[in-house]
Amino acid sequence: MNSVLITGASSGFGEACARKFAAQGLRLVLCARRADRLSALADELSQITEVHSVILDVRDREAVFALPASLPAAFADVGILVNNAGLALGLGGADVASVDDWEAMVDTNIKGVMYLTQAMLPGMVARGGGHVVNIGSVAASWPYPGGNVYGGTKAFVQQFSRNLRADLLGKSIRVSNIEPGMCETEFSVVRFNGDEERAKQVYSGMQPLTGTDIAEIVYWVTALPPHINVNQLEVMPTAQAWGPFAVHRD
Repeated sequence: MNSVLITGASSGFGEACARKFAAQGLRLVLCARRADRLSALADELSQITEVHSVILDVRDREAVFALPASLPAAFADVGILVNNAGLALGLGGADVASVDDWEAMVDTNIKGVMYLTQAMLPGMVARGGGHVVNIGSVAASWPYPGGNVYGGTKAFVQQFSRNLRADLLGKSIRVSNIEPGMCETEFSVVRFNGDEERAKQVYSGMQPLTGTDIAEIVYWVTALPPHINVNQLEVMPTAQAWGPFAVHRD
């Protein structure tokens, strides 16, 4: 049985995906930076399936490329890669935003996805099959004030996913890009540097998506028959839609 490797597995979409795949009895490789939370999740899920946990920062190129060879034999054949690790930092305009925040988003949301995909693809190609699931965002297609570099990183994920499909044609490897809208996880808490009250205001008066909702979608696209590839799936809560054009008037 192939394993499912999930990055950013200690919270949010990653944790929800881990729980969903574990419930289906699939073998898990869980990667995250926060050792305590990762260990607690791995201990819990190991009661229902086989779990191997790895403390990993996806920005660390050497560590990522060393990962495949370091996996125990039972977990080495990664059939599904969920590139979930990512973040948004700040909501300031481009003229005042922190360049450090920008670089952190580029390093995680772009380079991390590149590194993990490149590290895991050779094994999938050699085994004649696999599925790369990238967690994108509606911000890839729909701009909003303060979205600047975050939206740019997710636009990369969108285009990278499409190009992977072109590169992998004929190799029986699927690639899916899942693009959530407003979803209440730790996303806004991280964006606002731990300010939980400000994060709650983002979802005030509406019903956002949950991590479990996205995990259901991730599992669904991977569970479809192997001749079906969901290229891109954009999903918003019913309470969210597009706004009118913004017009500045003197």
